[in-house]
Amino acid sequence: MTIIMPKNVKEERLRWILPIIKKEIKLVDISKVCSHSKRSLERWCNIYRTLGEDGLIPVSTKPKTQKRETPIRIKEEVLNLRKETGLCALKLHWKLNKKGLCVPISTIGKILKDNGLTRSYRKKKVKYKYVRAERKPGELVEIDVKHVPGPIQGHKYYQYTAIDTASRWRHMEVFDEECTYHSIKFLKLVIEKFPYTIKAIKTDNHSTFTNYYTGTNKRSDLTVKTVHGLDEFCAKQNILHYLIDPGKPAQNGTVERSHREDEEKFYQKHKFKTINSLKLSIRDWNNYYNNLEHCGLSGKTPNEMLELWEPPEVIG
Repeated sequence: MTIIMPKNVKEERLRWILPIIKKEIKLVDISKVCSHSKRSLERWCNIYRTLGEDGLIPVSTKPKTQKRETPIRIKEEVLNLRKETGLCALKLHWKLNKKGLCVPISTIGKILKDNGLTRSYRKKKVKYKYVRAERKPGELVEIDVKHVPGPIQGHKYYQYTAIDTASRWRHMEVFDEECTYHSIKFLKLVIEKFPYTIKAIKTDNHSTFTNYYTGTNKRSDLTVKTVHGLDEFCAKQNILHYLIDPGKPAQNGTVERSHREDEEKFYQKHKFKTINSLKLSIRDWNNYYNNLEHCGLSGKTPNEMLELWEPPEVIG
């Protein structure tokens, strides 16, 4: 005996309702062995009697028109802004608000999803509630070095980045060498640019920032023979120097996230032939970043956070 399997949904539905239409078997009896519900069989029989076989072809239930559908001009504005900036729905909502367009975040997300501009993330089953420590501008500044992708004019360059953990304000410079001299020089530039007093910095354990983990620079009792140049400079400026645990870059997470942003939205989209063009582009990119709305700042920019913050009054 040859069993012919249905090739599409219409044939599958016909296979179950034709015996009912021809009165070969009752609907109640066939519903006992059918994988579909009794209600579905009744609905398919009514459709077959009214529209014939073509009525059994499934059609989309998505409404073709809506009374409150988003205008096409707003959809185009959202899509163009997304392609230009690559921002998420929340940041696009803030950008559009400044332009006078009040578009809900859920609507922006739906527009991006319908046009295939969203990523598919795995859903988290466990949600953790993080308590963020309130910091003041300058209370802690994270510093790290990123290698500029690829050589420029045959030379390797290094991007020094400093970011304030309270306001997300950051400053970047490019040097031709990763060394202690440039670490101190960079920190001097950050102190000049940052409008508040820097009280502490946090770095990784690279030799440009510390010699604590340099084996040739330790005594038998594991004390450091000579103080690192950056630590000497910090001591003169009354700045605390914190080190993250070895192999734990997540403890420097703010600047690491900043480097990821640089890689995805700056270096992957631009190629540089000269070091001057790189430095000019870095300056523009840094200004753009400091004037960009951040989710961690509830829609404010780093520059706005510095302007809105009011130093506590000194009593005495």
